[in-house]
This record gives sequence, structure tokens and C-alpha cells, in this order.
Amino acid sequence: QVQLVESGGGSVQAGGSLRLSCAASGRTFSNYAMGWSRQAPGKEREFVVTISRYGARTYYADSVKGRFTISRDNAKNTVYLQMERLKPEDTAVYYCASGDWGMTTDRYDYWGQGTQVTVSS
Repeated sequence: QVQLVESGGGSVQAGGSLRLSCAASGRTFSNYAMGWSRQAPGKEREFVVTISRYGARTYYADSVKGRFTISRDNAKNTVYLQMERLKPEDTAVYYCASGDWGMTTDRYDYWGQGTQVTVSS
């Protein structure tokens, strides 16, 4: 049974930082790309970043490029999202995902339960 468990969300003021973690279990972590998406109230889910199986490739949505950094530690079966210079519009529930490389939700077959990030102005 594949499980993805996010942690690290919380509330922060604009300009602040947060680091999200996602611990995976149930299948060989390094066989799959990992990604993060987010969904704000009343908005569609947005895929923000993805990282290839061994971390050689990353791809960021324009909305987070230069502020967010994804990384992974295959020895720990964990993917991270370092978020800097946060803005109120980054407020959303953040979900990690495991699957094939890509920036659309249909490329991923397992999702975490989500962690709330709230950025106040």
C-alpha cells in the first residue's frame, strides 16, 4: 500500500519561509518522479513543481519559479519543498504526488492527504 505523508505546513507572514516534507512508503521511491501541487479555496488544483527519479531534472510553474526549491532524498524516501519569499497567493493546501514525470495531475497515481499553508499579508 503506497502512502505519502506531508508535513511542515503552517502559517507564516508574507516574505517568510516554510519547508514541506513528504515521506513515501509502499513502493520503490526512486522509481518514480515526485511532485507538489496546491489547491486554494475556490480554485483548481495547480501543479507547481516536479522532480525526476534521481533529482537530475526539475520543473517549476512560473508562479513559484525562483522562490520554491524541490529536492529529494532517495535514501530517506522523502521529497522536500523549500518555499521562500512566500506571498498571500501561495495560500493553499499542498499535496505531494508520486508517479511519472510531468506537470499535470494525470501523470501521478498516488497523492498525499495535503498540508495547509497560510500566508498572511
